[in-house]
Amino acid sequence: MKSDDPAAWLFARTSGGIRWGLERTEELLAGVDHPHRRFRALHVGGTNGKGPVSALCESALRAAQPGRTVGLYTSPHLVSFAERIRVGGRPVDAALLATAMERLRPAIERTEATFFEAATALAFLCFAEAGVDLAVVEVGLGGRLDSTNVVAPLATAVTNVARDHVEYLGDSLEGIAWEKAGIFKPGVPAVVGESAPGLVDVLRSRAEEVGAPVVELDRVARVADVDVSLEGTRFRLDSQRWGSREVRMPLVGAHQARNAALAAELLGALPDDARPSWEAVEAGFAGVRWAGRMQVLRQRGGTWIFDVAHNPAGVAALVQTLDALDLPRPVVLVAAILADKEWDEMLPPLLARADAAVLTLAPTAPESRRWDPAHVADSIDTKIPVRVIPELASALMRAETMAPYGTILVTGSVHTVGDALAEMGIAVP
Repeated sequence: MKSDDPAAWLFARTSGGIRWGLERTEELLAGVDHPHRRFRALHVGGTNGKGPVSALCESALRAAQPGRTVGLYTSPHLVSFAERIRVGGRPVDAALLATAMERLRPAIERTEATFFEAATALAFLCFAEAGVDLAVVEVGLGGRLDSTNVVAPLATAVTNVARDHVEYLGDSLEGIAWEKAGIFKPGVPAVVGESAPGLVDVLRSRAEEVGAPVVELDRVARVADVDVSLEGTRFRLDSQRWGSREVRMPLVGAHQARNAALAAELLGALPDDARPSWEAVEAGFAGVRWAGRMQVLRQRGGTWIFDVAHNPAGVAALVQTLDALDLPRPVVLVAAILADKEWDEMLPPLLARADAAVLTLAPTAPESRRWDPAHVADSIDTKIPVRVIPELASALMRAETMAPYGTILVTGSVHTVGDALAEMGIAVP
């Protein structure tokens, strides 16, 4: 293995599938002296929104104590594997990543760990070796049996519950909620962002079973006066803990205001020695970065929007945001959706907001999961012109010629956005 390319080895040598259970992750960590016990953690789960909530919390914690080393573990990455593991607001140092991989490699091979199990152990070892004091850890899939569920958190959160990865979590929303609540721990505050009464009941019941005090977002906080622009989102947070506060952040979308409210309550649930001041929360939210999620870039006179919406709920949030914006016209949609996703539900609302569309393929998407854009184009009912250009680079160039001073929306999957950013030479901050 080349010392400067640990990620390539990880992709090549680990299983890409999902296997439930914490045993392999615990074995990997035991072999390197349990690094996850050397830092404190916040644990964030949910179907949608857990990424931005994690990023908001991490940014606020860094603003709270400049001398404290804060970690952030999220998935998936857009362009570079190192994006998943952040230390002090930056992707993990390449040398540290390579050294950690060398230490873990024998155990990864011996246990036949999955990619995510190995990546999680790698993140926790990097955090420990970098002297991370407090890490924000995003759940990968589900919760109860997710590899990240080996941490002993100071506080946990479930953002919401929707259908996604039904092949692993099932089709029952109540069952999905039960799995996601598996990250709740005895005596550890559990912040719940879900608002549907039946699902809140499941989450609350699970918390009561393990003895976790519940903080229901809708009972303790309210979002008002939301103003969304291409520059970001402003709103008023009325909170039992924080009082009435004006919040500004570069994240774009009314749904991000609710994510920020949840992040604020999660930070407020931390013990005294870890809880940031409101001034730190305010500064952290104002400086947060979360690439590929309603990411707006101005390029050569045009407006580019990149969003990783990959399921109907994600698309619903995306189109709600688009409807609140005064977008330069024309709007050209560039879409590549995985074949096993509900593209027949996702495309119509996107097409309804576009003046033209280009259907393409994401080069890094597994070949077995790539949709057939020509078949999709023949299947959809729309009045706008739809072009099929399988090569992503050509699709992006064509879209730019169609809307040189308009808006180009790139969406459909993490692969789509990551590949587009890489093709355009746009670095992920």
